[in-house]
Amino acid sequence: MSPTQSPTGNWSYPTSIKFGAGRIRELPDACAAAGMKKPLLVTDKGLADLPITTATLDIMEAAGLGRGMFSEVDPNPNEKNLDAGVTAYKSGGHDGVIAFGGGSGLDLGKMVAFMSGQTRPVWDYEDVADWWTRANADAIAPIVAVPTTAGTGSEVGRASVITDSVSHVKKIIFHPRVLPTVVICDPKLTTGMPKFITAGTGLDAFAHCVEAFSSPHYHPMSQGMALEGMRLVKDYLPRAYADGMDIEARAHMMSAAAMGATAFQKGLGAIHALSHPIGAIFHTHHGTTNAVCMPAVLEFNAAEIADRFDMAAAYLGIKGGFDGFRNFVQEFNDSMGIPRKLSEMGVSADKLDDLVAGAIIDPSCGGNPVELTRENLRELFIACI
Repeated sequence: MSPTQSPTGNWSYPTSIKFGAGRIRELPDACAAAGMKKPLLVTDKGLADLPITTATLDIMEAAGLGRGMFSEVDPNPNEKNLDAGVTAYKSGGHDGVIAFGGGSGLDLGKMVAFMSGQTRPVWDYEDVADWWTRANADAIAPIVAVPTTAGTGSEVGRASVITDSVSHVKKIIFHPRVLPTVVICDPKLTTGMPKFITAGTGLDAFAHCVEAFSSPHYHPMSQGMALEGMRLVKDYLPRAYADGMDIEARAHMMSAAAMGATAFQKGLGAIHALSHPIGAIFHTHHGTTNAVCMPAVLEFNAAEIADRFDMAAAYLGIKGGFDGFRNFVQEFNDSMGIPRKLSEMGVSADKLDDLVAGAIIDPSCGGNPVELTRENLRELFIACI
């Protein structure tokens, strides 16, 4: 950029966040603030019968909000889950959604609220050009988000990722009013996560920060948030992984997750362009897939990002600049049992053409510092597999 040019950008930052251990008790107040009297709690199958979910339903019932729940949500939610959720919402006479859980529950819950008042198919609102303006904004139901993992940061996002069950393509559905009205971040809800979920979701937050920091777009607020988000993950994910009941570590990881998702308003890149079609076709865990792809993508982008990661490494206390950071990422993955190759997660090269076809159309491509093509994406997939 010429020194005589002024950088420009369009920025939109998150919503009301109630953060702290035990704050799930404030759920009735959050619902009232959002204008809900009979919300539908949307979560995933794995959470439906757990104590944290039962306790949350008890809080709802005690406040006169009922205990309506929809939990037919797959790990990579699709339009069939969405249709069933909207049907449950309408048949139950609900007036808002509590999106509860990890990325799948949060994303599907937000889309149930979004689609509850729309008349067109969900794919008509994909994050392409200005397709979001097709939606009837006044018909979007209010949303309260309650994350139970520390990774995706979907609780502070204005979009959801939904898999097309026919084409096996993950698609991003965006609308500004999908941003939850109130978010309750209670780290106590994350203390029961198993180690592999703690690692995968935590490294998802790290990938969000790394890609936002790498993006060439202008957004200095996101840049600073991405840098501090990386520090929180570096310092506290090992503690949360070692001791799931470490509430301080869990809290800082919950902050890092929200920071990563806020930061990537600046852009995502090749890590997510690769992981979205991998997840859609092979049903892998999203955060773990991101972690496996990260070292190869850092190497691929090195020429464009080395200088800024020299600075980041110094802030993070990592010696060796960019090279030291790249080595740290691999060692960080190894320390938490993350596979080195996608083949260890069941990903095979026989679907390479489909993977490349999905990656090249992924919106994340636009935020990568090196232009992505079918040729270099194929090379990246091969390196990761």
